[in-house]
Amino acid sequence: MRSKDPVTASKRKSAEKLTKGFTSIFVFLFGMSGIINILALTGAFYMLQIYDRALSSGSIPTLLAISALAIGLYFFQGLFDVIRSQILVRIGARLDRNVAPMAHQVAVDMPRFGFSTAEALERGRDVDTVRGFLGSQGPMALFDLPWVPLFLAFVYVLHPWLGALTLGGAFVLTAITITTELMTRRLSSATHQAAVTRNAIADSNARNADILKAMGFAGRAVARFGQANEDHLELQTRTNDISGTFGAISRVLRMILQSAVLGMGAYLTIRGELTAGAIIAASVASARALAPIDLAIGNWKNVVQARTAFGRLKETAMALADGNEPMELPAPKASLKVENITVAAPGSGRVLLSEVSFELKAGQALGIVGPSGGGKTTLVRALTGIWSVLRGSVRLDDAELTQWDDEALGQFVGYLPQEVALLDATIEENISRLQERPDARAIVEASRAAGVHEMIVRMPEGYRTELGPLGVSLSGGQRQRIGLARALFGSPFVVVLDEPNSNLDGEGEAALTSAIEAIKARGGIVVVIAHRPSALAAVDLIAVIQNGRMTAFGPKEEIIGNAPRREAHSPEAQPRKETLARVSARVSA
Repeated sequence: MRSKDPVTASKRKSAEKLTKGFTSIFVFLFGMSGIINILALTGAFYMLQIYDRALSSGSIPTLLAISALAIGLYFFQGLFDVIRSQILVRIGARLDRNVAPMAHQVAVDMPRFGFSTAEALERGRDVDTVRGFLGSQGPMALFDLPWVPLFLAFVYVLHPWLGALTLGGAFVLTAITITTELMTRRLSSATHQAAVTRNAIADSNARNADILKAMGFAGRAVARFGQANEDHLELQTRTNDISGTFGAISRVLRMILQSAVLGMGAYLTIRGELTAGAIIAASVASARALAPIDLAIGNWKNVVQARTAFGRLKETAMALADGNEPMELPAPKASLKVENITVAAPGSGRVLLSEVSFELKAGQALGIVGPSGGGKTTLVRALTGIWSVLRGSVRLDDAELTQWDDEALGQFVGYLPQEVALLDATIEENISRLQERPDARAIVEASRAAGVHEMIVRMPEGYRTELGPLGVSLSGGQRQRIGLARALFGSPFVVVLDEPNSNLDGEGEAALTSAIEAIKARGGIVVVIAHRPSALAAVDLIAVIQNGRMTAFGPKEEIIGNAPRREAHSPEAQPRKETLARVSARVSA
């Protein structure tokens, strides 16, 4: 019974899109495989005609005619085999073209849900695995397997005993294939997980190379990677041992079976029940009957990997499916409302922020202060839609963030994270958020607002300067100011800044204050996370976040001015009073 749930139906359709149009192609390939396997009987028939007709008659014209016919049939078999191979390669390319962007989209999203970068990038490797499999010999074996009975029937027609012998060999090889599958299925999954763990450690070490070098524990980090690599190698070795062992057994059995067919054929010929040509024909046909099984065993590791990878890609497609396409809403311009939200860390599920509510009107700026680990960055991630809320809602003009898709919401939100990471692209592309035809005036306007225009134009390539991986050629302050320009690009309604002045000098802090004032003046909303008081110079409101809760909210003068006197006898009074007192002292200074 089909589900009536629109979301379930949408997920099913998304998974089906992975193979949309492939069914008819695979039916065509199955039919072509039948022609290829029929033509593969050419060798057996050729042997029959050579030994039983040409040699017995001593006719050279007969020999030439049979040989010419065989060559023509071999040519067509090879031609169809090439066409089948090329079609499979193009199916892999088409699948990659359709699925790779979707897999990369999931890879971009996965880290914000608690997955490592290595785990996220596995989706891209899954696409490579499936495409590589379709271009290998594995699919050939799978397409040829259903035609094995054709060769068994041919051998049986030559003599029932030979047919029974070949059928028994096929049964034994099939049992080996099933055994290989059962013994490697769990190991293949464990091997893949071990590879993900190893790659996660490698990625972490590469991203922290400076720290490892400066503080001298690169050796221990490498040893940690070595242990993870050893675990992966052990599982991979066990998997390969099983596949290799059964593959070798199958090859030996094929040779034994081929010799047994020859021996039994000779015995039957001695008894006058078989011709000499039939012996060779039976040997050729039996070998061809068992070849797809042997090829499947040899490629079974790739078959399992491709099947597992395709399963993960289907899960990826279903994860991206959304049963309700958001309706286009007008751009927000009035308010940002946070209504009783509770937020948990995606990886662990631990609640980091509880029961937070406030409202900001157009033209207001909010400064959020509090001790480290209190929940400030968690609140920022909820405000920008990076993390979903467990309870409550974040609304722009009374509409929840989920009522916009990511691209539409991104037009109204500017975000400067605590750790600024720039894309491996030009400054222009970074600031314009990779727009294909960005407005140059808007880029310059955002750069001027961030106080970084003069610095950019002094570079050799100006706005076309390539930043390289993570923008490592720039200083921390330069990266932060370019990140601020990116957040301001397009005049978004809500601008969220997480410690925006942590790497700024006095000039940069002045530009930051001017940018906040400009956002307020045009009717935008600013949320600033701050440890350094200079970032609070232009804010109107202050919220105090500590221990996962908002303990104070109100006008800056009221919150900071009343810091020493508020709730002196409450259980949370002392830490809260100390936090506000520190903020008050810094701002006053």
